[in-house]
Amino acid sequence: MAVIRKSITFTEQQDAFVKSLIEQGFYTNDSEYIRDIIRKDQERRKRIVDLNEALTEGIESGPTDATINNIWEDAMNEHNAGK
Repeated sequence: MAVIRKSITFTEQQDAFVKSLIEQGFYTNDSEYIRDIIRKDQERRKRIVDLNEALTEGIESGPTDATINNIWEDAMNEHNAGK
């Protein structure tokens, strides 16, 4: 994977915060922290896209004849099958 160098600017408060995380052992350097933030943001945005797709699919599928009890029972069975 190619590595691209970027230059970013922090406020003094942001720099102190990042340095404190490094001193506490959460990260080894500034770059590691920034890459972690980007990975987490990518994951969060993917979850939002997935949720929106699921909502759209649900809306487009129309109403159901299932009762609350049927839905609950199906959810419990699916949950128990995953154990």
